[in-house]
Amino acid sequence: MAKGGKDARVTVILECISCVRKSINKESTGISRYITQKNRHNTPNQLELKKFCPYCFKQTIHGEVKK
Repeated sequence: MAKGGKDARVTVILECISCVRKSINKESTGISRYITQKNRHNTPNQLELKKFCPYCFKQTIHGEVKK
């Protein structure tokens, strides 16, 4: 059992940081998203993984999105 009231594992959303959506705001965030879990105690900082982006057609860095 985990100590304390909070669970160690949390669900995070990873988003491509190199894609730019074609819209009114040219500075919008990426549109390729992945859902994964991380351990809050082992990885306190934001998670960044290299994943495949179907919009860039290559592997890019996907960073954690704030909820």
